[in-house]
Amino acid sequence: MQTEKETQHKSDIIRENYKVSGMTCASCAHSLESNLKSLNGIVQVSVNFPNQSIAIDYDESIVSIETIQQSAKDIGYDILIGEAKDIQDTFDDIEEKRLNILKSKLLFSVVFSVPVFIIAMFFKGKIPFENWVMMALSVPVLFWSGLEFFVVAWKRLRHLSANMDTLVALSTGVAFTFSVFNTLYPNFFLSHGVTPHVYFESAVVIITLILLGRFLEERAKSKTSSAIKKLMGLTPKQVSVIRNGEERIVQYEEIVKGDLIILKPGDKVPVDGKVKKGESFIDESMISGEPIPVFKTKGDKVIAGTINQKGSLRILAQKVGDETLLSQIIHLVEQAQSSKPAIQKLADKLAGVFVPIVIGVAILTFIIWYTYGPDPSLTYALLTFITVLIIACPCALGLATPTALMVGIGKGAEQGILIKDAQALETAYKVDALILDKTGTITEGKPRVTDLIWEEGKYSKQFEQILLAIESQSEHPIADAVVKHLKDGNGLTRDSGSFESITGMGAKAEIEGTIYCVGNEKLMQANDISVSEKLVQKAKGLTEEAKTVVYYSVGTNVVAIIAVADQIKESTASAIQQVQQMGIEVYMLTGDNKQTAAVIADKAGIKYFKANVMPADKGHFVKELQEQGKVVAMAGDGINDSHALAQSDVGIAMGNGTDIAMESAGITLMQSDLKQISKAIKLSKATMRTIKQNLFWAFIYNLIAIPIAAGILYPVFGFLLNPMIAGAAMSMSSISVLTNSLRLKKRSNI
Repeated sequence: MQTEKETQHKSDIIRENYKVSGMTCASCAHSLESNLKSLNGIVQVSVNFPNQSIAIDYDESIVSIETIQQSAKDIGYDILIGEAKDIQDTFDDIEEKRLNILKSKLLFSVVFSVPVFIIAMFFKGKIPFENWVMMALSVPVLFWSGLEFFVVAWKRLRHLSANMDTLVALSTGVAFTFSVFNTLYPNFFLSHGVTPHVYFESAVVIITLILLGRFLEERAKSKTSSAIKKLMGLTPKQVSVIRNGEERIVQYEEIVKGDLIILKPGDKVPVDGKVKKGESFIDESMISGEPIPVFKTKGDKVIAGTINQKGSLRILAQKVGDETLLSQIIHLVEQAQSSKPAIQKLADKLAGVFVPIVIGVAILTFIIWYTYGPDPSLTYALLTFITVLIIACPCALGLATPTALMVGIGKGAEQGILIKDAQALETAYKVDALILDKTGTITEGKPRVTDLIWEEGKYSKQFEQILLAIESQSEHPIADAVVKHLKDGNGLTRDSGSFESITGMGAKAEIEGTIYCVGNEKLMQANDISVSEKLVQKAKGLTEEAKTVVYYSVGTNVVAIIAVADQIKESTASAIQQVQQMGIEVYMLTGDNKQTAAVIADKAGIKYFKANVMPADKGHFVKELQEQGKVVAMAGDGINDSHALAQSDVGIAMGNGTDIAMESAGITLMQSDLKQISKAIKLSKATMRTIKQNLFWAFIYNLIAIPIAAGILYPVFGFLLNPMIAGAAMSMSSISVLTNSLRLKKRSNI
């Protein structure tokens, strides 16, 4: 049984989520996590690098958030505290400023590094005071552009850890220091019969290349919150409400339950509520994904974020602020993004082990040569020590992943596959479950006329023109599809005479004493209009095909029926077959009814489908498959897909979809063709194969070169690797990685 004290202590434990600035790599997240976990009062810490956020469970009776914030600052990170909206704005400003500074440092580094490289490679010994010139050009590169590497390396050293920054700082620092010494005191090594080489170009080129990779990564990372911002943008800033019998304009944040809200044509619905007065069509595609707006009248529910069409409504606010379905979708997208595992760069993981080994080998080399080496032993010890550190430079290791990804992303762009998130490209090859949204992904995403069947002997150009005239005046969304179909057939519009729109049924017109009706079966029944048995059977068949049937009557008889449906894209069936042949299970999710879903799934060749699915259900289904151990890709085009796209391992947005879907996804298919999915997966396989090859050769090079640099061949062959040759070998390893990455561009089977 818990004591009162224990209960009180447990209640002091709270969980908070914060934004973090200053993280530059996946191992930064690990470093921050380890540091905070050591604090007394911290129960649990989870740092998410892609989302730049941290979730902390802590006992506020033992440790304050200010103490936690200070502990993070001590190792170079800033936990932002305050109101959520203000924090997001502050974080965005910090990250934008950081990206601009990084861009400036990169450009500055390029400007100063290029002359150093040219002098060292092409004009060696031809320029007066060349070593002094290169030293002067290298100083700003190391101590402004590359300063952060040394700062981070020092902080790592204080906490006895290492990453790529440590290797960069160590190798460039040693190369620069050794070069400065040889520039200032060239006679030291000359007096011992050794030529005093300088390695300024190695130091500045390493920093420039690593900065380039970091800039590209930071620029991609800066877009991670765009989907959240755009979802938030679906709520209007100001709303018209009726309070105490008066209409007034209030801020969105001031809306309270019970407010009567006025919606004009084109307005966004600000809250979840109920229609109290008026009739209109509401575009609910952001929730259901279905392209046809839904008719709303008194008593019907409306949802925040949806868009009022042509009518005016008064709605009663029932759920406001964080209670609305839109707010829940925003929360789910945020949660899905933060629950993604951090991008654990293989190079960073390996560097954590590799750095201590290299340092250990370098120190051991120095000791052995100083103790057992020939005279002058100190000179040989210094040369071998420096050679080991230079040849172990992480340039090839650092380029192994980003160069392959850059080429892979470029190759994808050529094919119309835009890759926003490199993590998606790294993961796509492992996908074994593909979820497809129906509307706009499998289908075209907009209703169109599939069949126009005239009663035998009843067709006339005049009837067709009148049908076009009536539908041109109708506000019903299906009428737009009929108008487009008839206009594509060069139908000519004529005066529809007296026109009457009948809510929920269709439209009616009188021309020269004849009544014309266009609408559903209810409209025909209400006007005692007869339908031939032949058209009845045709209409039944079309309904079974999940098509919406519209009746067109002249006088008291139906002369034609029109079928409207959202058609499957021509390439869908073959594209799905290609994916299935790759051993990937395909699922279809839709907010549409079961009958329509079954028809579409059958035509597309999809075995598994779910109907009547809400946005949150899509995300939960993704999570269910992930819990079964599957690597899930989700392809969609709507706002209602944003949660599932963010939750999936690989989010794929269709190019004709919403901006929010594209921001939530890691890959966008510009041609909106599902055949591009199999191409994206093949591209991922080729890219990952290249990355693994690059890492293999980078490490094989080090495994072979480091022992030679340490002097392992000297006792047998009398061979000692010159530091200059070590610098050249290091450059060659980088060139081999770049060359291997560029081979991706020539792949013809992607």
